[in-house]
Amino acid sequence: MNESELRNLMYTAQLAENELPFSIRYPRGQGVLPEWRTPFEKIEIGTGRAIKTGEEIAILTIGHPGNFAVEAAKMLKADGLNPAIYDMRFVKPLDEVMLHEIAKKFTRIITVEDGTIVGGFGSAVLEFFSKNNYYIEVKMLGIPDALVEHGKPEELHHECGYDAEGIAVAVREMMGVKKSTVILASN
Repeated sequence: MNESELRNLMYTAQLAENELPFSIRYPRGQGVLPEWRTPFEKIEIGTGRAIKTGEEIAILTIGHPGNFAVEAAKMLKADGLNPAIYDMRFVKPLDEVMLHEIAKKFTRIITVEDGTIVGGFGSAVLEFFSKNNYYIEVKMLGIPDALVEHGKPEELHHECGYDAEGIAVAVREMMGVKKSTVILASN
């Protein structure tokens, strides 16, 4: 999600206690933290973290798109929507403890990833819900199974519909809310 997380994942990956391969995917483009030189901390493999509490709908992210979810939540405040946000951090293994908690609290979930939707993070979450008999409405945002032209990351995020605006639209659609409009009265 940010440079601090990347540093901590790299630190965790090189620890002698890890016997299995460790793969870290990180985006191209610019970082988000001005003060990225933070002390190294071990991250427990397979654990996610709650970024923001909320009601009725949860947004589950992996990697940099978590920042888009935080921005989308700010946009959605005007609509009276308060989505919870979870940074799952790992696709394999998924944080099953956290997913059970999320599934017991929310019936609407949006997954957001900077990778292909087909066979990606969202698919893994759906498989978990199915295996555990959770009946949850899920919308997956990410790169579609189609040709995506080359471009600047922000252009591609928008084109694929998983930038902050795209996430806000998906939340509104799932919640049956139309975008709020501000009407200024003139004297």
